[in-house]
Amino acid sequence: MKKKFLFTLLAGASTLACAQTSVTLYGLMDGGVTHTSGLRGGSIKQLTSGIMEGSRLGVRVSEDLGGGWRALATLEHRLELDTGTSTNRPPSGSQLPDRVSQAALLGLPAQLQPAVTAVGAQIGAGIGVNLNNAFWDRQIFVGLVTPVGAILAGRQYTPAYEVSATFDALGTQSALAAGQVASLPASVDIRQSNALQYRVVLGGFTAGAMVAAAEGSASTGKFFGAMAMYKSPAFDIGVGYNTRENERGAKSLTSTVFGVAAPVGPGKLYGQFATVQDDNPTGLSGVSASLAPQIGAAAAGLVQNAFVNGFRQDGRLLHVGYKLEAGVHTVYTAYTKFDDQRVANADTASYGVAYSYALSKRTDINAALVRFNNTGLGQAAPGGGGYLGGVTARAGADSNSLALGVRHRF
Repeated sequence: MKKKFLFTLLAGASTLACAQTSVTLYGLMDGGVTHTSGLRGGSIKQLTSGIMEGSRLGVRVSEDLGGGWRALATLEHRLELDTGTSTNRPPSGSQLPDRVSQAALLGLPAQLQPAVTAVGAQIGAGIGVNLNNAFWDRQIFVGLVTPVGAILAGRQYTPAYEVSATFDALGTQSALAAGQVASLPASVDIRQSNALQYRVVLGGFTAGAMVAAAEGSASTGKFFGAMAMYKSPAFDIGVGYNTRENERGAKSLTSTVFGVAAPVGPGKLYGQFATVQDDNPTGLSGVSASLAPQIGAAAAGLVQNAFVNGFRQDGRLLHVGYKLEAGVHTVYTAYTKFDDQRVANADTASYGVAYSYALSKRTDINAALVRFNNTGLGQAAPGGGGYLGGVTARAGADSNSLALGVRHRF
């Protein structure tokens, strides 16, 4: 889904203005039907919200303070058109990849499979989008723009994700988007709560730095990110970096993204390369304590260490795509490969085509045909702009996705 970053307004949004203050109500509704093959339940057909982009309802406030100063705020609520709620789960439900749900693949003896299954059920229950049902899940922040940059505070998109979205030919839309091949576990943090960002825009140059603390009085779980991008008629280039701690204060998910784009022929060519490293996955430090009463401390420690090793990440992501706009027609094609550097070798590649036909400035119909090839212990399944795809039936199983939908902006 094409993220609308700071200081942009959706065309046609309703604006209430008075003198130097404006309040803008905006929204996007995206839904349709999908057919996904290769899942544990076989091929699944369903009505889905968020095929190209996640549906949302938001408010933007801006006040001109004079002298180059401006106050702003953004509040953005997630919507699921198929259920009327603000949460969703992947088509594969709570299923985990085989590499972290089978004792043998975790390097554990068969007699520990019941313990592995119990832990897997707890982890699987947390697979989905906005499962804590936060009302302003997508964004909520306040900011002050000054002559020397902007200070923003609240829940925001992270620097590395902004670069990833910018240099994704799909702009994160549909199952063909770059991040779809590495979403479980996630290869980059999309949003960050409790974040403070400094941001500057000078002509074609944009840069930002973000820090965030954990919730409440916790001293662990800190986050840092930074990005820089330059855009010109001849080419665009950018780099972004995120890193955060786990609940024990150890360095956890770290993502570095490099991107470039340039006009080629009648369209635009996009390229992206990212490194993903996570030696200390978040949320697993309590596994041993929860299992010890049932299987003993020694066995519980083995299970925890196995899950930590199973959820570690060391990968490289490569994305190449092309976008062609011709009147009311927009065509996208892309190839993305996640190359797992670990012994597990959970590789996934995606390729396909997406198409959008504009019925008006606000409404379009869309189609996306995407193939996911999984090798080794790779098991990713295609999702959409507003939801996770989850996993295929088994390690190495491939998947095809066909999605047809309509999108309306206001």
